[in-house]
Amino acid sequence: MAEPLVVALLGFGNVGSSVWQLIEERSRRLGWAAGRPITVRRALVRDPGKPRPVTPPPGFLTTDLDEVLSDPAVEAVVELMGGLEPADTYVRRALSAGKSVVTANKELISRDGPELLRLAREHGAQLRFEASVGAGIPIIRPIEEMLVANRITRVTGILNGTTNYIVSRMASAGATFREALAEAQELGYAEPDPSDDVEGRDTARKLAILASYAFGSWVSPDSVYTEGITALDPVDLGYAAQLGYAVRLVGTAIHREAGIEARVHPALVPQDHPLASVRGPANAIFVEGDPVGELMFYGLGAGGYATASAILGDLVQVARGSRPWRPEPRSGAEAAPVLPADAIHSAYYLRLEVADSPGTLAALAGAMARHGISLRQVLQMRAQEGRAEVVFVTHPAGEAEMRQARKEIEALPSVHRVASLLRYHDGTHGNPPRRSTGPSGTSA
Repeated sequence: MAEPLVVALLGFGNVGSSVWQLIEERSRRLGWAAGRPITVRRALVRDPGKPRPVTPPPGFLTTDLDEVLSDPAVEAVVELMGGLEPADTYVRRALSAGKSVVTANKELISRDGPELLRLAREHGAQLRFEASVGAGIPIIRPIEEMLVANRITRVTGILNGTTNYIVSRMASAGATFREALAEAQELGYAEPDPSDDVEGRDTARKLAILASYAFGSWVSPDSVYTEGITALDPVDLGYAAQLGYAVRLVGTAIHREAGIEARVHPALVPQDHPLASVRGPANAIFVEGDPVGELMFYGLGAGGYATASAILGDLVQVARGSRPWRPEPRSGAEAAPVLPADAIHSAYYLRLEVADSPGTLAALAGAMARHGISLRQVLQMRAQEGRAEVVFVTHPAGEAEMRQARKEIEALPSVHRVASLLRYHDGTHGNPPRRSTGPSGTSA
């Protein structure tokens, strides 16, 4: 029988214990797929006495990193600690010792992926991170291997289950952001500190990794234009539904001639588009390539067993000595430029609170026209006590022009405030909305 792949875990929380359990329960199947047995020898933890959902065998847990990295039998390390430190230091030490690393750490990979891949290559190890983007959804290996014949031009989708649950509840129950967040935390979908999720940073990291492999050029998460969902108002979700749209936090990366466009923001998605039907904590990713066309990957984007599924798939590849078919993404001076936010071109939804007086709409339309923005629809939603709520839907326009128009609009004496500004999902912005069902709707 072939020698087993001996594995050590860095972390034994929800995901780490799920990895260990699945290896124990499905050892025969994994061994058949890998061509040799896979076994876990150690798990590094901070507190061995902490209550855990499973009980590992005596001596399995350790607080000594050297017991893991100095053990010549350990061939692969699974990093499940999350965050940048000490995970970054531990991963670098493992790779430098010639041990392959499997991780779900999107923050680490999106920031330091090129350096860690170089370190792995120099020491004859592998670095694999399928679980860093969609948890149980296979996406990196399909892009890297099965779609190798394609020129991929676009990746887009819902990449964070926490925000998708919150936005879904805001739309279905009319809940405020704070109410929906509290519910998500109570159900375990949101962390006690949800800022990375709700401010869009988690989605930006995942999108950066996806774009890097789809386009063969590393994208830093810092270069991804990012808006979260904290400012979303259930009023806008209701109006969007009347217009025939759902609002989702969407990450989109497009390979253009001038460079890579990468952005994360709430977007209006047509109700007949598959992304609009993605509710709760699920994720969905679209990949568009030539010649394959458009593909959709859907499933749970978080959770112990879903993440463990991807990690075990990576461990099988390590055990088999597999190597990716695509070359590593270009980095540094060789990487394609990431376009600035002003390069975004979209249709816009703009909700304003204005004076209900003659000439107001003409002044607003004039401000838009002076910046080259044409209006597709003007909808007066509510009017009371001398104030009116107006929604503008524009034809596709440049981001820079829209920002300038907004600044001019905010300075108009008849405008009380710009209540919200949302973009339409890329790929649909040429024809939004198809028909208005809002009250007092008029087309401009």
